[in-house]
Parts: sequence; structure tokens; C-alpha cells
Amino acid sequence: MTPLISREALEALIETGDVTVVEALPAPYYESGHLPGAINIPHTRVEVLAPSLLPDKDAAIVTYCSNTACQNSGVAAAILAKLGYANVAKYAEGKQDWLEAGLPLHTPVRV
Repeated sequence: MTPLISREALEALIETGDVTVVEALPAPYYESGHLPGAINIPHTRVEVLAPSLLPDKDAAIVTYCSNTACQNSGVAAAILAKLGYANVAKYAEGKQDWLEAGLPLHTPVRV
């Protein structure tokens, strides 16, 4: 079972830069807005993308998706654990909770 992390704890880790945040939704959802500093690894592509995007298997990683009904973050976290990542947590409340708390989402800069 993947450990859960609260919004407050995740916010603190993001502020200090002590975590890699992974959005487990497909790219269009990520591009429409994601948590600060998050990278996009859709849950269906974790096995392919994680080795290059997450080279440190001991680093703190937090997965998230839309909300508690969405299972993508749990699937991604489970695959990461199976691949040997040792410090993975899940922000189960996801984007919905983040926005409801009045926190901003970031969008990619279009050139």
C-alpha cells in the first residue's frame, strides 16, 4: 500500500524542492494545469518513462491525479514501487483539493 501525503506536507516539500511531483494523467490534462514543478508521467507510461525521468530510485516522489475517485496516481505509485523506487507517496486528493484550497496550477509556457 502506497503511503498517503497531505496537501500541507506536499506543499512544504514543493517549497523546499525536496520532492519530485508526478502527475499521472494523460498529457492534455497536465498541459491544462499541473501542480508547481510537476512532471508528467501518465500511469500507462510509467514503465517506459520512469527510468529516464526519475533516475534516482531513492528520491522522494509523490504521484497525484484528479481527485480521490481517480485511480491513476495509485497505479503509477504501485508501478514505481515495483520498479524499485523506495520513497513514493500518493497525494490522493489531487488537483481538485489543490484548487479548492486556492492554490495555483501551473501551465507550460507556449513559445
